[in-house]
Amino acid sequence: MLSDNSKSYLHLHLIVFIWGFTAILGRLISLESLPLVWFRMLFAVFFIFMYIKIKKIPITVSKKVGIKLLFAGLIIALHWLTFFRAIKVSNVSITLACLSTGAFFTSLIEPIFFNKKLVWLEVFFGIIVVLGLSIIFNVEGKYVEGICLALISAFLSASFAVINSKFVKTYEPTLISFYELSGGVLFFSIFLLFSNSFNTDFFQLTTNDFIYLMILSSVCTAYAFIASTSVMKFLSPYTVMLTINMEPIYGIVLAVIILKDKEQMSTGFYIGALIILITVITNGILKSRSKAT
Repeated sequence: MLSDNSKSYLHLHLIVFIWGFTAILGRLISLESLPLVWFRMLFAVFFIFMYIKIKKIPITVSKKVGIKLLFAGLIIALHWLTFFRAIKVSNVSITLACLSTGAFFTSLIEPIFFNKKLVWLEVFFGIIVVLGLSIIFNVEGKYVEGICLALISAFLSASFAVINSKFVKTYEPTLISFYELSGGVLFFSIFLLFSNSFNTDFFQLTTNDFIYLMILSSVCTAYAFIASTSVMKFLSPYTVMLTINMEPIYGIVLAVIILKDKEQMSTGFYIGALIILITVITNGILKSRSKAT
């Protein structure tokens, strides 16, 4: 019989595989990154709300907690915005390779957030990660904007994982997901409203875009978001972020299979990406062993 930790770890890998497919959908959807994220969150909130109604889950929280959850939603919304924008200006492989630096960012953010000592071994591994990134920069110079956006997205993702690790200890995952995604919709709606972006063209979706958005918002967002929040009850933020680093592997393989020539990269890119992934995974293994002893 598997323990809760083991079940959560296996479940997390399924979620990460789904997230790997998210990047493919982001490439296939013709919308710009901002409306793409807005529609994704809006539809996801609808699906989660229906789930709440069916399961009769209470969603009442204090005003203070509600505000915190809404602002956490802004962080994940900005993470998705920079993530999809990176895909649009570069490609899936570049974006996912840079996104794997999230575990390094987590190793820096977690000690600050939880008032822990900085682990210098992780700083050393971070330097190696930077080496891997420099190789990618040198061989894929035409994708500098995409690389920078993906790194910002990785930082936001790490920040969100650390913040959410505190919420899950107290609140139900579905409730957290509902408020956070609602927060993302709220803040982006305000921006779109004041920038006069809400017009007839904004709400016109092609059939393919609508289908892809349905898959993206239901399976890749509503389900994956609730499930990933749930497993954080049993797994540490670093373990979650470390496992998420399998997303580039799943995503890059899927991208090569589905998108084919558009995702064929130089040898130097794969060397840089491999250095990043091996470094992050090695760091995670050493950290797990040190905790075990």
